[in-house]
Amino acid sequence: MPPSRRDELIDAAMRVFYRCGFHASSLDDIQKEGGISRMTLYNHFKSKDELILAAMRRRDEIFRNRLMKFVESKAKDPRERIAAVFDFHEDWFSGDEFCGCMFINAAAEFSVADSAPRRLASEHKQEIVRYLRELCAAAGLDDPAGVAEQLNILLEGSIVAARVVGQVEDGGANPGSYARLAKRMAMAVIERG
Repeated sequence: MPPSRRDELIDAAMRVFYRCGFHASSLDDIQKEGGISRMTLYNHFKSKDELILAAMRRRDEIFRNRLMKFVESKAKDPRERIAAVFDFHEDWFSGDEFCGCMFINAAAEFSVADSAPRRLASEHKQEIVRYLRELCAAAGLDDPAGVAEQLNILLEGSIVAARVVGQVEDGGANPGSYARLAKRMAMAVIERG
């Protein structure tokens, strides 16, 4: 079934917000990206804020689905699945469209901790930790919750390093190296955990 105009609008907004940021992006930018009229935009969303939340929800859904499908396709062994999470991030960092993490970006742009975008960013990160905890439990680790938190910190650090340093250092030749480093560190954590 072809996407609805609302879905097309959300997808266009997601791309623009991810590439340019939330505050720097205008509704005109989103209209141009999606080839959507202003009337269509306002028929589906009352405000830019409402569109931001819809775009963040869509990004969460797409990102987590891609991550889980990648992991399941790459590994059957539970410990190998944990390693595959870092392989997914390496592929993501090395892609032409990597602009950091939309949820880290939202936390940076929306200063009020209780704002709707910050709450959505937190929920996304908590879902990633929950997924890591499930992988750690399946791997038979003694403290799946504690190890999942450590793995998440390694992932988050690698995301920021890939964006801040990896895309600049050596002309952006190898931002995926941060995921590989985080993966080596993660495997050491798993061996202890």
